[in-house]
Order: sequence, then C-alpha cells, then structure tokens
Amino acid sequence: MPENRPATVAIIPARGGSKQIPRKNLERVGGVPLVVRAVHAAQQAAGIDAVAVSTDDDEIAAVAEAAGACVIRRPAELSGDTASSEAAILHALDELERAGDRFEVVAFLQATSPFLPSAALSHAVADVRQGRADSVFSAMETYGFLWSRRADGTAEAINHEAEHRPRRQDREPHYLETGAFYVFRADGFRTHRHRFFGRIGIARVTEETAIEIDDAAQLQAARALAVLHEQPERVPVRAVVTDFDGVHTDDTAIIDAEGGERVRVSREDGMGVAMLRRAGVPLLILSTEVNTVVRARADKLRVPVLHGVDDKESALRQWASEQDVPLAEIAYLGNDVNDLPAMRIVGWPVAVANAHPLVRAEARVVLGRRGGDGAVRELVERVLSS
Repeated sequence: MPENRPATVAIIPARGGSKQIPRKNLERVGGVPLVVRAVHAAQQAAGIDAVAVSTDDDEIAAVAEAAGACVIRRPAELSGDTASSEAAILHALDELERAGDRFEVVAFLQATSPFLPSAALSHAVADVRQGRADSVFSAMETYGFLWSRRADGTAEAINHEAEHRPRRQDREPHYLETGAFYVFRADGFRTHRHRFFGRIGIARVTEETAIEIDDAAQLQAARALAVLHEQPERVPVRAVVTDFDGVHTDDTAIIDAEGGERVRVSREDGMGVAMLRRAGVPLLILSTEVNTVVRARADKLRVPVLHGVDDKESALRQWASEQDVPLAEIAYLGNDVNDLPAMRIVGWPVAVANAHPLVRAEARVVLGRRGGDGAVRELVERVLSS
C-alpha cells in the first residue's frame, strides 16, 4: 500500500441476477463486458490503489479476476433484488480488512454505467483524499425545466416558475446524478452507512458519459455509442481467427453450369496474412462453409482452416486451448450473425465495415474496410502495430 497518503479502493458491486436484462453485468458494450469496463476505468484512474469486484456469480468472478480485479464473494443475503449497494460495500470493506488491507477512501463504481470517465473519477478521489470533500458523486449539468405530476394529473413546476422562462445563459445549472461513481471516506461511510454525508462535492461529467443501462433499449444505445466513439487503432492480441465468406471474400459467389463456386478475394488481404505469418502470430480460418474453395484459399495462404463447422464457439475454444492462447488475447474477425457466439468469447471481437448491424453492435473494433476488400489486411496492420 502507498505510504504517507490515504489508500483508496474501487469497489464494483456486480451481482449475477437482473430482471430487465438477464446477467446484465456480463453484457458487452464495445466488445467488452460491462463489469470489465468498470474494472478498466478504475485501473486507469489516478489515485486508486486497488480494484475489487463484489459478486455472487462464478462467471462474473472469473471475468473480473482475469481483468485484474480482486474478487469478493458476496453472500446470498446480500445478492437479492432488495439488497442495497451500501450493504455490499460494507461487506466488501469488512472482507478486505479481514484479509489485512485497510483503506481510507472508497470509490464505489457501477458497472451499469459503461462510459465511466476515469479523469473525473481521478479528480473526485483527489478531492476526498485532500480533504476538500467527505463524499463526491458524478453528475452532469442540466438546464432543463423540471416538472412533477400531481395526484389529479396536473403539472407543477419544480426548479422554476412556470410564468417566468429565463434564457439558458441567464440561469444557474442544476446537477443530475449519473450513478456512475461515488467517492467517500471509509470511516464516514461506516458511521453513516450511506454514500452521502458531511461535505458533499460534485464531480462534473459530460452528458455523453452519463448513460446508465437499466433496460434493453439503453444497452442498444450504449453499443451504438461505443461504435461511434471507441475505435482502438491497435489490437494487442497473440492470435487471429477469421470467418471466410464476407471476410476474406465480398460475400458473393459465381456459380458455373456444373454448380461449382468461384469467389472474389483480395491480394491485399493475402499480403496481410503473409505479414502475420512471418511475424509468428497464429491465424485460423473458421468457416461454416463446406465448399472446397475455402480449403483452396487457406492452402494458398498457408494457414490452417476448419470449415464445415456449425459450432464455431466450441471449435474456437478447442483451437485456443491447443495453441495455449487465452481467449482474451484472441481477435475474431466476423461479418454475420453466425459469428456472434465466437465473437462473444474472445477479448477482441472485430467486425468488417459492412457487417450485419448486430455484429457491428457487439464488436470492440469496426474496421474501415469491407469484407473481401482489405479488411483482413487492416486488422493485421492493427495487430502488428501493437
């Protein structure tokens, strides 16, 4: 633990149950499970010394631990719909102390906020550490006119006078709590058993980071935003797996009179595969197609191929085990819905530019090139640049 300054732990409650979206904390936004996004946000924030995930779920525990978090197993009585986040935080602190760790500052992060701003979190931690506040919460400015609805169905103005509508520049903003994070002194939290106490500060965040996922529509919106705003230039992986049709080809076929198929491929992609092979990065073509053209192209590229595969997920798991490469360090490049099971188990799901919308939504990276037109080469260059 750091000397001469308060030690800070980020605690992320992530139970397995959820009614609106089953197993919500494992849903992916930008190709990354929500609980892992929260772990990464905490790891990237200055002033946080340890990251812990409190969960009752084995899969969440495994995913969080692989991301570098300490896992605290939550008892059943703290895992139901009526259990409070405060109870989970108190339990986590007790377990950490029982293991010999003591923390003076707690950052409570919610995995359901997929765009947790690490910079704002850093400032909030500094405010509590340096005594400027006892607790701090994330909030965004709003100049909205708020109303409530009376029992008789009529409206009542809350933060303004209905007959007076000043211009935005003539008004003071209000702050809307986003739910992304709360930072507070551990001793004050134990005393008050609540996240708000003492001198309460506001960590201002931007509106685009404020989305909170409670239902399927919000999850869909978050995935769309991730495609627009989160496109890593580098793909740091140890192996690459690709589909064939729609990835190495433009997803069209020419059928001759005898029923044979011809496909269009890119020489640029072929050069990319050669570059990857020379760099010693394993590559596999994994296809549901049984056509001999798949095998012929793989032989031309001098890479292994598994084709006629209906269960891509199982085949990929077995290949990764044989190669001794963790799934988290594999990029899978796909284009259509039959690629989704394989994409969901790797660390880097990647989509070609013209992929099916569902594939684009779950990809961590959406390439700028289309299938059969340099998409493989683009992925290879991002891998080798890492």
